Amino acid sequence: MGIEANNNGSSSWVLIALVSLIGAFMSILDSTIVDVAITTIMHVFSTNTTTVQWIVTIYMLTLGVVVPWSGWMGNRFGLKKIYIFSLAIFTLGSALCSLSWNINSLIAARVIQALGGGMIMPTTMAMISEAVPREKFGSAMGIFGISLMMAPAIGPTLGGYLVEYVDWRWIFTVNIPIGLLGVLLAFFILPEFKGNDDAGKVDVAGGITSSIGLFCLLLALSKSSDWGWGDEKTVLLLYTSVVALGLFVYLELTCEHPLLNLRVFKYRNFTMANIILIAVTISLNAGVFYVSLFLQNIRGLGAMQAGMLQMAAALASGLLMPVIGALYDRIGPKFIAFAGLSAFLYAQYLFHQLSLDTPFNLIRLWLIFRSVGMSFGMMPAQTAALADIPPEMAGEASAINNIISRVSGSFGIAVLTSIINNRQTMYAERLAEHINSNNMALSNLLNKLGGSSTLAYEALQGLVSQNSYVKAIDDMFIIMCIMTIPAIFLSLFLKKGNKKSAHMSVE
Repeated sequence: MGIEANNNGSSSWVLIALVSLIGAFMSILDSTIVDVAITTIMHVFSTNTTTVQWIVTIYMLTLGVVVPWSGWMGNRFGLKKIYIFSLAIFTLGSALCSLSWNINSLIAARVIQALGGGMIMPTTMAMISEAVPREKFGSAMGIFGISLMMAPAIGPTLGGYLVEYVDWRWIFTVNIPIGLLGVLLAFFILPEFKGNDDAGKVDVAGGITSSIGLFCLLLALSKSSDWGWGDEKTVLLLYTSVVALGLFVYLELTCEHPLLNLRVFKYRNFTMANIILIAVTISLNAGVFYVSLFLQNIRGLGAMQAGMLQMAAALASGLLMPVIGALYDRIGPKFIAFAGLSAFLYAQYLFHQLSLDTPFNLIRLWLIFRSVGMSFGMMPAQTAALADIPPEMAGEASAINNIISRVSGSFGIAVLTSIINNRQTMYAERLAEHINSNNMALSNLLNKLGGSSTLAYEALQGLVSQNSYVKAIDDMFIIMCIMTIPAIFLSLFLKKGNKKSAHMSVE
């Protein structure tokens, strides 16, 4: 029986957003919770760092291949069916990961897990975009946004606790009851979204070219720090990705039934929001990554301690997401996004002052300010983007949005890692120039160490390495500030969107 979404009861869209949140939260959580268990898994399975890293890499690569198909599958079979299917596959993959008996079985199970996880995010965003009436769209995205903000911070903390006090297998086992609950709730609560028979024609060429292009691009970005940008493997992968993705764009623009309808970029809000997304995602992912490394490698915190320090920022921004959504429904995206991105810019400038002795409480305040600013900046922009898209294109728009987010995050970490390494080398050389017999600080250090040249040399090497690394991170935050400026400018042109009330068939 076909009915309008906004006539489906005052609480229907809230239930859709809440049920969608379960799958999205699990998918994002699993992208971060595994990192802290890498060392433990390496020892348990008696393998090396290169091999065990594939647990993370293969998950990311599989996501990149699967995401482009999510829009077509949602259109063809219905969003509810695909959401339940993807959540069930993700839960099955989690169970297999927890039962793995060697490193190869774990890597294979991660592929299965990612096959489901890759479809969860774009499908949930498409369901919300299609089912929620325009006047409540911001509030629904605010509820959904809780998972986007809190899962990345909870992952390392929860993972650290499970690895340290329970067992590493529980980082996967914890998904099983939540996943089963999510499947049951989705089956009984979610409405039946109408499929599109025209989507039955599979764009095989588009699927092959997008899979090859994204696989090669993400692999090159993830391995660039190990291989180097000039290595023939990196160059070959990047060249292949450019050719494949270029061919993919051509095919999608000329195909009658494209896998991803790239014409969604004709909607101004969607295009501007994705440009903003690129700038913010690069800054956010690289910032979280290197602040975590700073806290653990330079300041000596454990993974769980570092996660707890960053938890306040995630909680603050997560709790504010529904408030931001309600504000969006009242005043639109422009002023909220402008204020949020401006705060995000200033917070990154504050991190430019990071040093070896910056108090932990001050770092916590900076993280909260940065996270809240990012939430106020990104959530209205993303909401306006999807609100501007016709319901029948929501699945494809969500998939494109997800691809851009993942590629931007990987690209940012890869490129900024190269910049940090170069800046660290430069600063280390400059600091080394001051180490000579006329340096009073060196003389004082030698006296304190009883004149032991070996101890003095080791201490100086450590200080030079730490200081040069922190200075390089400081420079990285200035680069991020520069990247955020165009995003602030574009936010002034965002409009609330003209999303019509979606229609869906409900049994």
